[in-house]
Amino acid sequence: MPDDSELIARAQAWLAEDPDPDTRDELAKLIEAGDTEELAARFSGTLQFGTAGLRGELGAGPMRMNRSVVIRAAAGLAAYLKSKNQTDGLVVIGYDARYKSADFARDTAAVMTGAGLKAAVLPRPLPTPVLAFAIRHLGAVAGVEVTASHNPPRDNGYKVYLGDGSQIVPPADAEIAAEIDAIASLHDVPRPDTGWETLADDVLNAYLARTDAVLAPGSPRTARTVYTAMHGVGKDTLLAAFARAGFPAPVLVAEQAEPDPDFPTVAFPNPEEPGAMDLAFAKARETDPDLIIANDPDADRCAAAVKEGPNSADWRMLRGDEVGALLAAHLVRRGARGTFAESIVSSSLLGRIAEKAGLPYEETLTGFKWIARVEDLRYGYEEALGYCVDPDGVRDKDGITAALLLTELASELKEAGRTLLDLLDDLAVEHGLHATDQLSVRVEDLSLIANAMRRLREQPPTALAGLPVTKAEDLTQGTDRLPPTDGLRYTLDGARVIVRPSGTEPKLKCYLEVVVPVTDTSALPGARAKAAELLAAIKRDLSAAAGI
Repeated sequence: MPDDSELIARAQAWLAEDPDPDTRDELAKLIEAGDTEELAARFSGTLQFGTAGLRGELGAGPMRMNRSVVIRAAAGLAAYLKSKNQTDGLVVIGYDARYKSADFARDTAAVMTGAGLKAAVLPRPLPTPVLAFAIRHLGAVAGVEVTASHNPPRDNGYKVYLGDGSQIVPPADAEIAAEIDAIASLHDVPRPDTGWETLADDVLNAYLARTDAVLAPGSPRTARTVYTAMHGVGKDTLLAAFARAGFPAPVLVAEQAEPDPDFPTVAFPNPEEPGAMDLAFAKARETDPDLIIANDPDADRCAAAVKEGPNSADWRMLRGDEVGALLAAHLVRRGARGTFAESIVSSSLLGRIAEKAGLPYEETLTGFKWIARVEDLRYGYEEALGYCVDPDGVRDKDGITAALLLTELASELKEAGRTLLDLLDDLAVEHGLHATDQLSVRVEDLSLIANAMRRLREQPPTALAGLPVTKAEDLTQGTDRLPPTDGLRYTLDGARVIVRPSGTEPKLKCYLEVVVPVTDTSALPGARAKAAELLAAIKRDLSAAAGI
């Protein structure tokens, strides 16, 4: 830790270069007040550029997201591209509606232009999948999306894609990080005021034309939906896609329909978080739709909720694994060919569905940067509400096309007098009841996560919920199918547990799955009760083993 005089010197040097009056003012006040505790939090290191790009709290200093950090990141990316002989290629830039997103997008365009590359910026805040589509559609060598997805309002982020339309993976992340570290001063980074292109709506229109292709010609389009954009940028694009497809216009959750960087109605703007869907549930009780659809703020994820039963007023969220299985079953029934893929933390049910259909199946590390790279990918999903249903168009998760496909499935079932829950029952009888849950611990002190991982490595559990651990794997070593990652996997008799630190939030995440055989639909209530009991016991025992 630097001493006080060194901290002040670092802060003053940063202040001298900072191009943003807001963060300059903020930092000047901290220096003037001699607030060394806060300065230490901002200047004790730098925000690390990794496979998730950058993500962090807005504010002044190298440990926060701000224009200085973004300019350095953009300059590092430009230098990396030039080192790969992409000296005059196009970099396309998208952004969400969070604080500073438009500024970060403009700075990136200026840096790319100053480096001799071409730059094009999307016309306004748009869903992340539109940017992922635009990269390949425009033949760009790279893309940048300024977004913190579903993080708290105080955060922003910087996500980097290469020319194949997929997010960066090693070693590109480390090579870009090295180029960022090599930048001595912002004064060395040319940033002209003009020279880049602001795109018109052509790219968005091309993306929307592509969304039609995920639906079967002539399929029923009758399901009625309630939709929330979670204060993000999804509404206009989703409404346009639904109108093109001929679905009934979704009923909007008005309080969350327009972009608002303060996210005033939710503690965390993530459909998975407790309370985030309460307004959508209230609107559904008012309007009685067939389905609730939610996007996260940058609309690359899709959440869904269904009525508990035909005569019930209660609605429940479908787990990401349930939606993943439903979309897979729908695509199989439509005769989809190609590889089905998912991350290791997602339900093993997808593998059973693919095997029964005679389709190739792959498991990858967590994140769409890995799923999108699977050869001959036809469908990929991740339990955290991410679905790739049109990999030829968008090599990333896409909450707009996933919503279309799920609403088509709900329409087909509605025409047959059935529901999404009925199809989930069918899948349980056919493949066994696959029940998943998560133990997720948010921390202020990151050392708690490291301590929990170390404890599990030094004293791995031999049984959880009375089920013996038949195989314990430390994934830092990699496997014959997977590159190394910081994670632990336990295989039990009829269950599976994976423990890993989150790549984007200060969380330790534990993914649990139990599989209970089912003979027929009459056995489902008993199987669900058994699964719930096992999951609760695994969670309790795992907490004790990890000391969390």
